[in-house]
Amino acid sequence: MNLHTGRPVWAVTDERAKPREYAAAHGELHCEVVVVGGGISGALVGYTLTKRGVDVIVVDRRTPGVGSTFASTGLLQYEVDTPLSDLIGIVGREHAVHAYLRGLTAIDDIETLLDELDDRSEFLRRESLYFASSWWHRARLKREFACRQEAGFDVRLLSRAELADETSLSAAAALHSKGDAQIDPFRFTQSLLRGAERHGMRIFGETNVETFDESEAGIVATTDGATISAKQIVWATGYEVGESLPKMPGRLRSTYAAASAPATNFPGWPDGWLLWETARPYFYARQTSDGRIVIGGEDTSFSQDHVSPTRIARKTERLHKRFAKLFPKIPFEAACTWAGTFAETKDGLAYIGRIPQRPNSFAALGYGGNGITFSMIAAKLIADLITGRPNDDEAVFAFER
Repeated sequence: MNLHTGRPVWAVTDERAKPREYAAAHGELHCEVVVVGGGISGALVGYTLTKRGVDVIVVDRRTPGVGSTFASTGLLQYEVDTPLSDLIGIVGREHAVHAYLRGLTAIDDIETLLDELDDRSEFLRRESLYFASSWWHRARLKREFACRQEAGFDVRLLSRAELADETSLSAAAALHSKGDAQIDPFRFTQSLLRGAERHGMRIFGETNVETFDESEAGIVATTDGATISAKQIVWATGYEVGESLPKMPGRLRSTYAAASAPATNFPGWPDGWLLWETARPYFYARQTSDGRIVIGGEDTSFSQDHVSPTRIARKTERLHKRFAKLFPKIPFEAACTWAGTFAETKDGLAYIGRIPQRPNSFAALGYGGNGITFSMIAAKLIADLITGRPNDDEAVFAFER
């Protein structure tokens, strides 16, 4: 699958984090766990397992880190694409609140992990503003505010007048929250892979798993140049799930993004807040640590819509117009434009855990607008399942839910 097109902003900003070319796998290889996929999900799972003393091999059909991870815009939000007030109606209050609270602790976990790696990867704590796209969305935001406040989240409901006092936005209402962050996802992935390799993890690029056999004793994965025997396998292949699962657990879409050149002045946009709106598909915006503006959204219905340069140009223009309407005093000229595949699930939650009827197969599929946060959750949950530790995330993100 063509996972992204165009030139992501990390291609410009990551002079210190060029992708390392890993050799392809060859011969007979043995390990305890083989992780298929070397993006952010596979890197986090592999690192976490390796730190626990598990012998891990990671394989990626490309250069690790240059698939979907390279196209991510690096927002770290505890909020999922489904508002808490709606999610309660879908999965029940206990699981919905658990998912939101777990998002908060996952961001804390990422920050702790960055300190351990001694590479902050442009991680910055950010406040978030979730604003009404239309005046009739005020009631929706009021309901969401009440839900989150009751669950103990640090939130404020801003009226139009209060919003105008703090920003240039003319929205009817907005929900202001704390606890989110942002990161350079490509650099973070490269740092994780290097850290895991120092602890003994083996990494292979340009290695495609063509077939695999599973039995009670374990699995055997065959590539074009190697045979890998392991006790367990973790699929962290994101939107290229293929035959590793009985069916695709999400709907594939295309999404679009653009980034500006560095700037120093952002009138009407306070303190680098992360911005997103109530409309679906939603517009969102963030600032990078070097002052670039990143905007995104304009999602379309098919996974490969983004291969069209004409469509990317049209979507970039629409994103630009939306930004100009929100922030008329902030100039924006796209220095990078890109697009990629992403997936939506029925409830907005990731699918993480043991694959049904496959006792030695696990999957870490961090779908949605906050896939990096889900990937952190997946790393701990799958590591706990493999090493026999209890984890109360299991039922919330299970495939059988």
